[in-house]
Amino acid sequence: MPTPPRQQPRPAPPGPQQSHQARQVAESFGADAGRYDRARPRYPGALVDRIVAASPGPEVLDVGCGTGIAARQFQAAGCTVLGVDPDPRMADFARRTGVEAEVATFEAWDPAGRAFDAVVAGQSWHWVEPVAGAAKAAQILRPGGRLAVFGHVYDTPPGVADALRAALQRVAPDSPVSARPADTTQPAKTRTALDIYQAMFAAAADGIRQAGGFGEPEQWQFDWELSYTRDQWLDLLPTTGTLTQLAPDQLTEVLGAVGAAIDKNGGSLAIPYTTLAATAARAT
Repeated sequence: MPTPPRQQPRPAPPGPQQSHQARQVAESFGADAGRYDRARPRYPGALVDRIVAASPGPEVLDVGCGTGIAARQFQAAGCTVLGVDPDPRMADFARRTGVEAEVATFEAWDPAGRAFDAVVAGQSWHWVEPVAGAAKAAQILRPGGRLAVFGHVYDTPPGVADALRAALQRVAPDSPVSARPADTTQPAKTRTALDIYQAMFAAAADGIRQAGGFGEPEQWQFDWELSYTRDQWLDLLPTTGTLTQLAPDQLTEVLGAVGAAIDKNGGSLAIPYTTLAATAARAT
């Protein structure tokens, strides 16, 4: 989700133990699968290439495949990809783009004796129970096969982030983005978005350790930048977890406020992205 500018304290997002139970949010993205596929950023080619190079073969399972964004990138890298997603709308969209996809949560999905060289999860592992998910990945990976879970962290310019927060305070005061520190008169420890998400991926690595069957997990990091026009950013925002739950009139108010802030910012945004990965190889 969009995060406030660096060097501003913010409450931590739900950790893996909470988010994997939030099925209503997890299955809300398919309400506009076309927008999701169009607006969501792709993954760094260097990440895809590194996962492929570190895997013993080309057969990939994409957990929480959504519309097939990551799956198509792995296909372009020469892999054969099967997607699994709990939302039939997302899986159907992925199939229309050439990705084979089955409908299930990963925990309940039946591999039917199939084995894979890599299990990947882009922007989706926080919807999976971390230890059970890693244990299942170990069961379906070939010896030396790789589990790689990854996602984006990004920050917006202060004025745009403030406009989003203020609008959400009006229309959805319980949103984690709109929350303020309980006591603003006391200094708070500064935690950047990157700090928070590095901790989340460290927790994913802990789940891999607890599951057993893997070598020591690693954290990979890729830094890059993407430019957006006003319309492109407003196309992306409704695909984020906080905004997928808003009523149409609430969403219109939020997008209007953010659009006005982007206009004041010159009509465009340069967003610094960091893509983080927690990854480990199955023990041979």
